[in-house]
Amino acid sequence: MSHELEIVNGKAKMVYVGEVPWHGLGTEIPPDLTPEQVLEKAELDWSVEKEPCFVKINGKMVDAGIKALVRSSDGNILTHVKDSWEPVQNRDAFNFFHEYVMAGDMEMHTAGSLKGGSIVWAMARVKDSFEIKTPQGKDLVESHLLFTNPHKFGQSIDVRFTPTRVVCNNTLTMALNRSSSQMVKISHNRKFNAEEVKETLGIANRYLNQYKDIAEFLASKRYSKDSLIEYFNEVFPKIGGEKGDSSRNSELAFSIVDKQPGADLSAGSWWQAYNAVTYLTDHVVGRSQGSRLHSAWYGVNQKRKLDALETAKEYALAA
Repeated sequence: MSHELEIVNGKAKMVYVGEVPWHGLGTEIPPDLTPEQVLEKAELDWSVEKEPCFVKINGKMVDAGIKALVRSSDGNILTHVKDSWEPVQNRDAFNFFHEYVMAGDMEMHTAGSLKGGSIVWAMARVKDSFEIKTPQGKDLVESHLLFTNPHKFGQSIDVRFTPTRVVCNNTLTMALNRSSSQMVKISHNRKFNAEEVKETLGIANRYLNQYKDIAEFLASKRYSKDSLIEYFNEVFPKIGGEKGDSSRNSELAFSIVDKQPGADLSAGSWWQAYNAVTYLTDHVVGRSQGSRLHSAWYGVNQKRKLDALETAKEYALAA
């Protein structure tokens, strides 16, 4: 699919509040809408139901033992699931978000649908942020809460905190090491428990403060030209090439490190090197903004950013 966002009558099934988001897609809505109104504006006001599937054997229709997950709005089959699979309706997901927003902890940011309705998300801007102070100015990083409701077998409900570097609208990664994570995953084999998610997400401030420490550390350490090339080659390896060969994306990252938005902030630091990776994956490579959005949140580039942060820390420690 050339465009990961659902497109109906030439319009993306996505809404946003305030400024146009980094991917430049969607329809603006006012900030005071109810969950039902947001669902309607984003064309997500549909439900999913499990329907039995049958196969024809010797002229007889036999229950196949699996269910089709059917979208109410158009009858599309989104996926096939086991009977124990518990769907979470979009309405329940958005009501969960609305509680946070009304408590004053967050404000609604975006909502939409990807991959033919099999992935529905809502994102809120958290009223916590931090600044990296540099001689050239302040480098602001905001935090967002991303709630993903997949109507797809094999995928879990996913609630995570996603920082964004404001100067260039780069979505960053917030996992601090291989054993810790800022996300909550909930299997569809049990009922969605909003209170359990809220309790788990209570650690968010601690993670954001730790992330600030890492960002400031990277901003304090400078790279050399050779170490920068080596870093990009490690993040974007050339498949089938010799050690030290640069891939096309590695060369692109090197070419934009001094040209990306905010390049004058912490110039020559490992923070800038890491952000060259996030800027490249969010705004340059990929078939479309929709495909970049999907990859940044759920695909290969989400993991690439995590690896790039860990690798940048290693290079900064050695600097």
